[in-house]
Amino acid sequence: MQISDWVTASAEVVSALGSPRFAEALTDAMRVVVPFEFTVIFAYYRDSRPLDIYDNFPTEKRQVMVDDYQEGPYLLDPFYLHSAAPTTTRLVRLRDLAPDRFYQAEYFRNYYVQTGLAEEIGFIIDVGDNVSVVISAMREHKAFSAREFRDLQAIVPFVAVCAQRHWDGLLSKFSDRPQSEGPRLSKLIDESFQRFGRNLLTPREAEIVEYTLKGYSAESTGNALGIATGTVRIHRRNIYGKLGVSSQGELFSNFIASLDEI
Repeated sequence: MQISDWVTASAEVVSALGSPRFAEALTDAMRVVVPFEFTVIFAYYRDSRPLDIYDNFPTEKRQVMVDDYQEGPYLLDPFYLHSAAPTTTRLVRLRDLAPDRFYQAEYFRNYYVQTGLAEEIGFIIDVGDNVSVVISAMREHKAFSAREFRDLQAIVPFVAVCAQRHWDGLLSKFSDRPQSEGPRLSKLIDESFQRFGRNLLTPREAEIVEYTLKGYSAESTGNALGIATGTVRIHRRNIYGKLGVSSQGELFSNFIASLDEI
């Protein structure tokens, strides 16, 4: 990176504050530091569906990364689950946020793998009013090196202050959407599995379904809930029997399908 290129790009970001050009200018400045193919910027507020603030996907990839994502898979996205405001502004790799079995979980195997990405990293930024913004940088062919990650970390203060200034008042964009104070995923799991599970799941079983869908192993689920790994496996067998499913894939598919009914 030439320092003159960064100075020019960052000046353009500042110039674009408050205008429709801002998100694209910010993306261009980030690419001056480290190259990558795609960017998507989502805003999150409590239980509302995420707002797609900006993306540069081609049409076919946008269907998966934005349209399909907003229909429900975002609820299992580690970035969504770790960005609830108030939060610490930071740059993180998806794999560092993900549970221990994330890459074997059905969210990854049935949804995320369709993105065709080699790696996704994201700037998580608290912009105030319990709203957070995640600016994702995505690569198709190779992961970000440790040096590239450090280079992007170095511009976190600049990215954060510009994002906070530009998206101040973003809460108003969510004003026409219903809100609730409770945890969205837990609430949706309760409601969705009550529908196709006919109220068969116990509160403990609903908790285990949540951890399973997020990508936690039986051991990690047991540690989180304070129960034995074997007990978790027994609960899972009982859950499958009650819901009439035979695999985690069916469990995931039924959960996503049930969201349309809520």
